[in-house]
Amino acid sequence: MNLPSQEKRSLNNPFIPLKHSNFRYYWVGMCISLIGTWMQNVAQPWLAYTLTKSAFLLGLVGAIQFMPVLLFSLFAGVLIDRFPKKKILFFTQSASLIITLILAILDFSGHIQFWHILVLAAALGLVNTFDMPTRQSFVIQLVGKEDLMNAIALNSAVFNMSRIVGPAIAGLVIGYYGVGMCFLANSISFAAVVISLFFIHPLTIQATVTSSKHILADIKDGLNYIYRRRILFDAVLLLTIIGTFAMNNNVLIPVFSEVVLKQGSMGMGILFSFSGIGAFIGAMLVALTSKSGPSKLVIYVVPTIIGIFLILNSFTDKFLLAGLYIAATGLFFNLFSATINSTLQLNTGNEFRGRVMSVYTLVFSGSTPIGNLYAGLADDYIGARFGFAACGVIVMILLIPMYLYKLRSRNRAEAEDCTPERLPSG
Repeated sequence: MNLPSQEKRSLNNPFIPLKHSNFRYYWVGMCISLIGTWMQNVAQPWLAYTLTKSAFLLGLVGAIQFMPVLLFSLFAGVLIDRFPKKKILFFTQSASLIITLILAILDFSGHIQFWHILVLAAALGLVNTFDMPTRQSFVIQLVGKEDLMNAIALNSAVFNMSRIVGPAIAGLVIGYYGVGMCFLANSISFAAVVISLFFIHPLTIQATVTSSKHILADIKDGLNYIYRRRILFDAVLLLTIIGTFAMNNNVLIPVFSEVVLKQGSMGMGILFSFSGIGAFIGAMLVALTSKSGPSKLVIYVVPTIIGIFLILNSFTDKFLLAGLYIAATGLFFNLFSATINSTLQLNTGNEFRGRVMSVYTLVFSGSTPIGNLYAGLADDYIGARFGFAACGVIVMILLIPMYLYKLRSRNRAEAEDCTPERLPSG
């Protein structure tokens, strides 16, 4: 499609969203907060595996944490469309601060038990059910629609830069001070977002929706909206496959690092950082190359590449090579997910944005319980070496019917274009 020159300029400059003061405040707060989040994302599975020595129970922690997203995302989307997003973020970020502080205190006291991790993971998951789609749909109120795609890519870049820095710091902190210090750092980091919200005055994209419908009717309207728009439906379906089975690093990396690569917490942290490096590069590629909008090539081809790299990772016991495979997987996964995010937002009306992004959250993060349990069972029953391969193989299998359906639809469309009255006579 042809874009106005100003929009082309915006798409060519990945940093142009920073001209908006609202986005700058939000972005700086998220930079700090996400580093703390990734420190916890490394520390929590390490603690769970240290306490249990079970890949399945490690997967259970991830499943419990993301189960609320799976169960309640659609309800959250309706509420997000009805209430000011800034107020919702005040609540979710403050609640996250308290939950992670409790986890830190339990560890410092020496009384931490596995069930504590499960309960607090569930509580944090419930908060994230509202927090994640709110953050996704809040961006347009910080930059407007013109700079939205670059803002999404820049947010993704920051998220993945924190995946490089956070795990590396966590590996060192765990080795010298223990996991409790990572939880404390994460708790403090949430304060950065809370403070930034005081300085943000969101753009009025539309008035808050005051629907007279029952909440279930609003959910149905949102799902029908996605189903009726082919580009949205295809994007959600592909993201469901990749979001569920491709990125179960919180289960696979700790076990693979210790059992196959014979590495400790520092080596594990470096592997997580490899994933972050790849994902950061993927995010920057989205910002630098999306001159004519989201790429269909990325949407339909990259999922296969992700499956291939997951399979390749199971056939090495070399630390550096494993890190490179993990980095490549992270690069293509983030290239794919950021493109899907942009596709959904740019093709969604404002009145449905919260509900559509709640579906994005549902299939991106809410499917994690299924993926984590699958990865944990694969590690336990076929061995830690083949956990990555098990995820890659099921991705490839599930993509086959999707691609066959896409091919059949295209052939049908071509056949309909070639009607008898359009054929030359004689």
